[in-house]
Amino acid sequence: MSNKKLTIGLVFGGNSSEHEVSINSAQTIYKAFSHSYNRNRFDVNPIYINKYGFWEDSEYSKSILLEEKKSTKTIKSNKNYINNLTNFPKDSNTIDVWFPALHGPNGEDGVIQGLFKLTGKPFVGSGILGSSLGMDKIAMKSIFKSFNLPQAPYIYLHKENLLNKVFMKSIFDKIEKIIMYPCFVKPANLGSSIGITKAYSKQELITGIDIAVQYDERVIIEKNIEGRELECGVLGKSIMKSSVVGEVKFKTDWYTYETKYDKNLSSTIIPADLNIDISNNIQKLAIEACKAINSYGLARVDFFYQENTQQIYINEVNTLPGFTKTSMYPMLWEASGLKLEKLVATLIEIAKE
Repeated sequence: MSNKKLTIGLVFGGNSSEHEVSINSAQTIYKAFSHSYNRNRFDVNPIYINKYGFWEDSEYSKSILLEEKKSTKTIKSNKNYINNLTNFPKDSNTIDVWFPALHGPNGEDGVIQGLFKLTGKPFVGSGILGSSLGMDKIAMKSIFKSFNLPQAPYIYLHKENLLNKVFMKSIFDKIEKIIMYPCFVKPANLGSSIGITKAYSKQELITGIDIAVQYDERVIIEKNIEGRELECGVLGKSIMKSSVVGEVKFKTDWYTYETKYDKNLSSTIIPADLNIDISNNIQKLAIEACKAINSYGLARVDFFYQENTQQIYINEVNTLPGFTKTSMYPMLWEASGLKLEKLVATLIEIAKE
């Protein structure tokens, strides 16, 4: 790296239901760049997108990041802020590398990645295709199927299908024969377990579909896999590496949004207690899953593992995993020998490839 300090455009917040999670991730990343290891190498320009899509200036963005104030601008004349790019940073030409700390729609689905690409500056994480495929559970699972990657049985439907009684009857019949209860009902495009329900009966399934279509017009219904929940981090582009495998333990029926961000309800075991063959297979599958959907830079791949059958199932690829204090991705890499301050610096180097 040259002696010139790189200016990092740390983008966070966003018009998404995962807005607060994004702020928490950005706070951790900002702190990592402030570490003595990075202080003389990078300048960070925080850029906050409020809940209505309005890009705030650096001073205001930093105050949100440092929790000096809460966003009040979003309350005023919010109609003017929807899809507003008029306040896109005028000094964006000074940014050397974009670092999106965004989650959910408009942040990790290829939308913001397309905008970054138009600026001509490199950015951390996957490109447009990998981001959009990683965000869309239906598209992602279709790709996995074409690559013969192991995953749980699933079916999907569109919101408009709910009005077709014949079609819905076929869906319910398939669920009873192939998916069975309990099953998971998920919006096709969302993260952090938002909009997801676990259905133990046909009535709960109907309720779950009604909840899911509030977040997305496309819904996926997956077979419940009774097994251990494992996660593996992936890092790199031309050369991709996988981290040690971690395990998520939780006290609730399943890994809900509340469970993910409450230390009293969940815990992590890193590295997971696995035999070496299973661990190596998961690390290999993590990279294969990323390559299948053209995801690179960073990703967290989630798995289910049934010990009695030794069967591994890929659940999903998260192309912009969280960086909160309880997030698995940075913890997996720290356990693999890459501390947070070195991890963010490595991500910048990968983005510049």
